[in-house]
Formats: sequence, C-alpha cells, structure tokens
Amino acid sequence: MRQWLAFLGLLLAVLLPGNARAQNAGPTPPRTTRILFLLDASGSMRAPWEGAQRWDVAKQLLSKMVDSLNTYPNLELALRAYGHQHDNKENNCEDSRLEVPFAPKNAAAIKSRLKTIQPRGNTPITYSLLQSANDFPADKQGRNVLILITDGLESCQGDPCATSLALQRKRVFLKPFVIGIGAEREFGKQLECLGTYYNAADVSTFRTILNDVVAQTLAKTTVAVNLTDERGRPVESDVNLTFTNNVTGQPEYNYVHYRNAQGQPDALDIDALQSYDLTINTVPPVRAANLAIKPGRANVLTYKIPQGTLRLQNPNLSPNPYGRVQAVVRARGNPETVVALPFGNRQQLLAGDYEVELLTLPRQLRRITVKQGQETAVTYDAPGILNSISDYKGYGSIYQLGSDGEQTWVYDLPAGGSSKINLPLQPGAYRLVFRTATATGSRFTDVRNFTIRSGQTSSVSLFGR
Repeated sequence: MRQWLAFLGLLLAVLLPGNARAQNAGPTPPRTTRILFLLDASGSMRAPWEGAQRWDVAKQLLSKMVDSLNTYPNLELALRAYGHQHDNKENNCEDSRLEVPFAPKNAAAIKSRLKTIQPRGNTPITYSLLQSANDFPADKQGRNVLILITDGLESCQGDPCATSLALQRKRVFLKPFVIGIGAEREFGKQLECLGTYYNAADVSTFRTILNDVVAQTLAKTTVAVNLTDERGRPVESDVNLTFTNNVTGQPEYNYVHYRNAQGQPDALDIDALQSYDLTINTVPPVRAANLAIKPGRANVLTYKIPQGTLRLQNPNLSPNPYGRVQAVVRARGNPETVVALPFGNRQQLLAGDYEVELLTLPRQLRRITVKQGQETAVTYDAPGILNSISDYKGYGSIYQLGSDGEQTWVYDLPAGGSSKINLPLQPGAYRLVFRTATATGSRFTDVRNFTIRSGQTSSVSLFGR
C-alpha cells in the first residue's frame, strides 16, 4: 500500500499544471498525454496464472491502474482489445476494436467495458497496431503512448515490428511499451523489436511493471550535459546541442549549452519515452548514439570537448591583391572538410591535429595542432604580382619551381586567349610555358623562368612566332 501511495504521489507531482515545458520556450499550456492500452483478449488469455486466468489478472490490475489515474489533469486514456469478437476456429485476422475512445476521466467506462470482454480468438497484433493509428486524435502537441499487454505472438502472418517502427517514424505514437505476461524469455526476443519490452513472468512482476511503465510515461525527466576539457574540468559551454530522435531521424530539441557561475550545467526537460542521439555542435561535431537516459531521473551526461582557437591572420599588406583568401580545414589524415572560412576570422576547433589548406596561388598546406585553451595562428606571405607585357593569343601554363628544379603546375592561362595577365602569386621561383595560337609547331613553345617577391611586380615578356 505504501508503494502504491508513493507511486500516486509521484504522478500527482508530475501532472500538476505548470510542470510541463515546451521545447526551447518559457511556460506554455501543458501538453496532453494520451495512453492507449492495447490489450490481448485472444483465447490463450484463458490460461491459468497463479490460480486465476491471465485475463482476469490483467483485467483486475488494469482496472485498478486506470482508476488511480482518473483524477489527473492533462491525461486521457483509451482501450483497444483484440481477439475477443470471433472464436479461434474462425481465424479472423481483423478481430480488433477500439472499445473505449480517448477522453479525460474515463476510468469508469474502461472498467465497465473490461467486465464484458471475454477472450476468444487469435492474435492480430499487426492489424491492431495499424488500427491504433486512427485511435489517437490529431494533436501535434500531444504525447501519444501505446502500452501493449499480450501473452502471445502475432498469429496472422503480419510484421508487427516493421509496423511499429513505421508508425513511430510517422509520429503516430512514441516508442511503445510491450508487456509480455506469463511468458518465457524466448518469447520476449520476438517482441522487443516493437518497443521497450518487459517480461512479466509472474503476477507480482506484472503489477510492478505496469506501475513502472505508467510512471515512466508521466514522470518528469531532465538531462544535464556536462562539457569538459581534456582533463575533465567543467569549463566548456555556449555550444549548440541537438537531441535527435534516432527512430525518426528528426531533431527533437535544440539548446545552446549554459553553465552557471558555480560551473553547473542547467537541466533540460526531455521526453524520456523517445530514444535519442546527441550531436554536440563543436567543429568538428561530437556525436553520441543511444543516450542512456533514465525516465523520471535527473540524468547527467558528461563529454570531453577540449577546444582551442584557430586564427587566420592576413599578411600586413593593403590592399591585398588576392582579395579575400579562403582556408579549408581538415582533420589530419581525413579528406573531409571540417570547416571553410576566409582569412581574418577566428574559429574554435576541438583540440587535435589539423591540415589547413590556404587557397592562395599556389595553394599551400599547413599542418597545425590545436591545443585546449590556446590560439594557433596561420598566415601566408604577402603575394607579388606577375605581369606579362606581351599580348599574344595562345596556350600556356605557370609552374612553381622546387629547390631541385622540379616543377609543379599552378595555373592555366585562358585557352586560346591573351597572354597578357596580371596575376598575384606567392613569393618563389616560377616558369611560364607558352605557345601562340598561330605557331606552326610545338618547337615554337616559349619557356620563361621568373621570380616573385612579396609586394613587388615581376614582368615577363614573351615572343610570338
């Protein structure tokens, strides 16, 4: 009795007006929670269970449960049964009916209907799940919960697991609870794919599970995300957090992390009946799958996200012949781009090793290490200018020369266009290779070496043949 009173007290504290909060908002009208009890009334429910029929035990405990919930605000209940309208020999696979539709304070109607239902037929779980989609009212703000109580498996060759998943993805209901009564453990392996499965092997366990499932449905759950540096110190904050429903793939909550003056992260209200993946939107992002969130608890999740700062510093040259130079940042050894941004900016990055590609001409690659709480600066030499004073139409390319005389392609002149260019280049040794469009052979290719110095103009003259 004391446990039962404590359970009711928990629900009362949770369901009183003012406890609900909408995502990312201040106080709003509390959402309505709707619980659909999907009850097995097939012939197998007549089997004995600790001195009574399974049906009688389920009916008694369910009646007591709905009676205890009758006075709570923002809560509606409904009852659907299956396998009770046709005898087993008829093998009817559409034997499912909404016996009591959703309404507030309708415990009397549910208890009255339970007294008249008699278990008879087979087990059309898939069909009942599909029909339940129409039982919930159209309410985008409501919380739709389905509790399946069964002692048998699908008997109509349907696929209840695929159906349950499809309905969750359509947001018809949240991840269902499945209570297998009087069942062996192997039985549960075939039903756990529908949702959260509980094995009620005896009457006492069934009572406890039913209470626990309803408490999970209605209890307030919070999550505090603790972001630390590499030594576990709680210093990181002001980062966007995204909680994604890992069944639907849709973001459910977006928060910007906050830490108070005492270093404590704030607690976020969250619906514990969904399964979540978390993305901590650092650069690059940190991801955690299948968060271990316990319903009705103040959960604390801790992640290390040590960050430093990358500073992209322009050279001291005004105006810059390049205009605005971009940089592409990648984790060292990974070809995927982490972030691309122009010089003159700062960017927080997770501590680690990176490659920064500078989109100068020619491009440059810098290997850097970003450290917790430190700034790492990257810059480039002020460019010089290549000026070709000739004006021949033709074909050509510019190459950078290495210390051993090797050449690396840098730039193609416009095909068939003028050789007259004014091009900013990084300081160094280069080669221009050019053939006019009117030349009558490859031997008339003109090759000129030249040097570029910061802030200076280098002129190259070509000879047309």
